[in-house]
Amino acid sequence: MSDDNRNVWNWGFTSGAENWNGRLAMIGFVSALAIELISGQGVLHFWGIL
Repeated sequence: MSDDNRNVWNWGFTSGAENWNGRLAMIGFVSALAIELISGQGVLHFWGIL
């Protein structure tokens, strides 16, 4: 691992950007799962798209 800080917000294909992308994807997945568990229907139904 290099000596750069992996928590810095960088644009492009950098290790910091990949860390933030993964973190935000995990937040989105958990949020979608929570909506399904709380409402009893899928996310698209919850938003009225389907």
